[in-house]
Amino acid sequence: MNQKWKVIIADDEFIIREGIRSSIDWDRLNLQVVGEAEDGEEALELALKEQVNILIVDLSMPIMDGLTLISELRVQLPGCKVIIITGHDEFAYAKRAIKLSVDDYILKPVNPGQLMEVLAGVSRKLEVESTNEKILDIASKQLDKNVSLLRERFCLEWIEGDVSEDEIAGQLAFLQMPERLPDMVGIVRWPEQSKGKAFMSEKDRQLLLFAIENVIEELIGETSDAEDYVHFRDQTGMIVVLVWGSRDTTIGTRISEACEKYLDLAVLVSFQLNEGNVNLPELYIAAKTMVNREARMSDFVRKAREMIEQRYSDPELTLEFVADELGVSSVYLSRIFKQESGQSFIGMLTHVRTTMAIRLLVGTKLTMHEIAEKTGYDSQHYFSTSFKKVVGMPPNLYRKSFLEG
Repeated sequence: MNQKWKVIIADDEFIIREGIRSSIDWDRLNLQVVGEAEDGEEALELALKEQVNILIVDLSMPIMDGLTLISELRVQLPGCKVIIITGHDEFAYAKRAIKLSVDDYILKPVNPGQLMEVLAGVSRKLEVESTNEKILDIASKQLDKNVSLLRERFCLEWIEGDVSEDEIAGQLAFLQMPERLPDMVGIVRWPEQSKGKAFMSEKDRQLLLFAIENVIEELIGETSDAEDYVHFRDQTGMIVVLVWGSRDTTIGTRISEACEKYLDLAVLVSFQLNEGNVNLPELYIAAKTMVNREARMSDFVRKAREMIEQRYSDPELTLEFVADELGVSSVYLSRIFKQESGQSFIGMLTHVRTTMAIRLLVGTKLTMHEIAEKTGYDSQHYFSTSFKKVVGMPPNLYRKSFLEG
């Protein structure tokens, strides 16, 4: 037997309370009378104490009338069902009670058969509501349990362009994700061999993939401005990372360095910024193209790029300097760098310096002179000229625009 629904009978006349209690087969309806009250104040106190499910209440009671009692219950115990008892001369009064969402009413003198029928209906309503709550609770727990998997499946369809704009909006809301395009899309490509040692089994392969994903989670989790993120594997087995809130593309370098340090594994990473004029499949293709291009890079082009990313703050970092470090001619490095990376050496160096300058402009209170020094420029004037050429406005105006929203 299910736990019985709790009932309170509130009427200032003892004979009416006793008549109601004795005339109903409560067990048959799965109900239990847990108390009686002769005034509204006592009824409210008892209802809250017992957390009752049904209140049978006379509208005309001393101290606190039935309407006031019902109003208080609607605030403090909104799930309680209310059945009012009223006389013919109080029917206009009863109409006001109905506006307070009472469940039913009975005219005096109380007919036991009619009251039995009303109570049966209210009991069925409680059973249905209880069942629905249990179903919703189970569904909610299942959703919480599987939300990561559901997010991954949806995002996989999203990057492939297999969902409509309406479906995208609905799924983002349902999966409690930011309802807009991600700010960054990243691709992590990992080799089938680590340091020349072939993986022994599929189990080893999956374990390594999980390890890389753990690195990604930890590093993005440490990014203070990251609002949300999702990572999953695409059809080719590469790891795709979608990030909302952060535009810090240096996360790719940190992921590469952490995998090298902790997993003894060289991974290739590319993060593409959403500039507001593309869709997700295009961002995904751009990031994938970049990482695949990087996979075909010769060692010294990759080393040249690493030198840019690590030593961009050095004003002595030039094409000639890097070529000399790598033991090749500057003409050859310039040609092969553009051919393999899709960007000139100077173009990539300027891009990295500008990206870092933007981070310092919006994330610090450093002066223009200090930012120029930290991003590898000999003078504030040269920094301002270069920044304006790339961004379209001087750095001080960029900072002001950002601060003003």
